[in-house]
Amino acid sequence: MRIGRVAAVTDTGRRRLRNQDAYVSESPLFAVADGMGGAQAGELASQIAAAAIEERTGTDGRGEEAVAELVRRANERVYRRATEDPAAAGMGTTATVALVDVNAGTIAIGHVGDSRAYRLRDGVLEQLTADHSLVAELVRSGRLTEEEAVDHPHRSVITRALGTDPDVDVDALTVEIAPGDLYLICSDGLTHMLPDADVLATATAGDGDPDRMAALLVEAANRAGGEDNITVIVFEIVDGDEPVDAGDALTEVDEVTAESQPLQQPAQQAEPAEPAERPSGRLRVRRHGPGSGGRLLALAAIATALVVAGLVVYWGVWQ
Repeated sequence: MRIGRVAAVTDTGRRRLRNQDAYVSESPLFAVADGMGGAQAGELASQIAAAAIEERTGTDGRGEEAVAELVRRANERVYRRATEDPAAAGMGTTATVALVDVNAGTIAIGHVGDSRAYRLRDGVLEQLTADHSLVAELVRSGRLTEEEAVDHPHRSVITRALGTDPDVDVDALTVEIAPGDLYLICSDGLTHMLPDADVLATATAGDGDPDRMAALLVEAANRAGGEDNITVIVFEIVDGDEPVDAGDALTEVDEVTAESQPLQQPAQQAEPAEPAERPSGRLRVRRHGPGSGGRLLALAAIATALVVAGLVVYWGVWQ
């Protein structure tokens, strides 16, 4: 078995002015972080966490302890920045991390907060992580029904996050993989807009293509209101031993060294309650497969050559 096609999309949504989500899509490591905090602090928290997870320095192993260590290290980074920078005080972020071990036939998942991991197998969508949120705790304790939880006014209140304390309790689990599996990691901007039944129906409409599935899920969440930032990673498990020959094409790359970047205090600006249309910026798509950059450069070169040839012909006729 091996990891096949991978797609990742992050979108600001229809109500937010900034995107506080960040993600890692570096096979076999995948993660989503959803920041919280005033000004730009939530955006900074998720970026710091994603950068720490992506480094994987000194964490070359596999399994639950490896992903738990990645999440703990991210927590240390975010907490240190929050305590050292007054403008970042109180910031935090969720983190859901998946590390695939094709040799062992497993995925290890480390999890803090309410970003989720799902598995789609044989037409069945299974939520693999348990939300660390007030509403989820009330549902698990029997004090709230699933139906009541959908529109609960405190459904966005999380009970566990990275960066708010020097230590964090990380949930870790291992699941077995099989050819044909599709895995989805997402922020709550998707799951607060779409119940699991709609997530399944939308993902199924993608016909097993991670690229199409990710795009359809983001579109559906925006159609349902787009009240928060939406981040979706989809990857497949396929038969075979050779890795996919894939180049990374990243549209609108945001290179950020989060820990060294000062936190700017923007002018206070209220978020619009009902914008006429969704902001067009901050849609980033990462795909495994041939990129479009080379094709654009080739077209530009051809156009230039045609112009030059035309000028030469014109000059000859004029002479």
